[in-house]
Amino acid sequence: MIENSQEDPVDLDADIIFTVEAADTGKRLDAVLAAHTQELSRNRVQTLIKAGEATVGGAKVVEPKHRVNEGDILTLALPEAEDPDPKGEPIPLAVVFEDDHVIVVDKPAGLVVHPGAGNWTGTLVNALIHHCGESLSGIGGIKRPGIVHRIDKDTSGLLVVAKTDRAHQGLAAQFADHGRTGPLERAYSALVWGAPSHLKGTVDANLARSQVNRQKIAVVKTAGRTAITHWQVKERFGSGDQQALASLMECRLETGRTHQIRVHMAHIGHPLIGDNDYGPGFKTKANRLEEPLKGLVQGFNRQALHAGLLAFEHPVSGKTLRFESTYPEDFERLLSGLQNF
Repeated sequence: MIENSQEDPVDLDADIIFTVEAADTGKRLDAVLAAHTQELSRNRVQTLIKAGEATVGGAKVVEPKHRVNEGDILTLALPEAEDPDPKGEPIPLAVVFEDDHVIVVDKPAGLVVHPGAGNWTGTLVNALIHHCGESLSGIGGIKRPGIVHRIDKDTSGLLVVAKTDRAHQGLAAQFADHGRTGPLERAYSALVWGAPSHLKGTVDANLARSQVNRQKIAVVKTAGRTAITHWQVKERFGSGDQQALASLMECRLETGRTHQIRVHMAHIGHPLIGDNDYGPGFKTKANRLEEPLKGLVQGFNRQALHAGLLAFEHPVSGKTLRFESTYPEDFERLLSGLQNF
């Protein structure tokens, strides 16, 4: 272990130890540690704290928001660096289509697409490396071999991956064009709170990283990146003349931004059921429901979003391929509960 002051550089191969100064009294543990270890992001520091790698006065503290006082001795243990190169892992894959050039999989909710901070193993890429061996396209880089597009960890549904560089280039061009001049289609089923006053519409609202929470995306009036979502109400759920409790909507992407559907639906006042990032205020609405629907909604621990339709031109044969995925069990149970409301 080494001692360091706020001015001294941190040796990331050693543990960190220092004494809290008067100016840091009352501040959060994660904020103070992050300020003293500038090579680590605050998110990384929070992860280490929650993993039990931090102590205050010799006692382990796992709450990042713990307040420190002058004279407290803080330590942060730094684990050995993880291997950044993903390895193949025998993770089950639901393969919908595969040939020598592309593979289409039906990704389950909870599976991260590619390795990244906090998710170096157990990803779709690890599963693909095991399944495809050395055949994956290298254009995406070491950590994202073959990856042309992504869907969120907690979104289920269809994803196409390139197995060759030629296929990768062809698919990438289609996704960059967003289907404006070709057969590319991407349609998502979403269960949202409430119901729009019209049966269909378009959200055209630029997106950028939130200035309040950098882990989230926000609608911005200026700058940001163009984001367009076309939506259509497929079914409304309610009883009698009451205002609709929820709706089943189909969302089609004209662009493919991070969290696009989730942010756009929240922007028009209809966040996805289960989306605690963009619709946390609707938890109280779930609490007022009667059983068994109350239990179904409260037990649905992800955003209710499923990538059910994917169509594209095969990058080598030129044939249009179209795939549809049925709802996963948790989505189907929630939908059935809403239909019986």
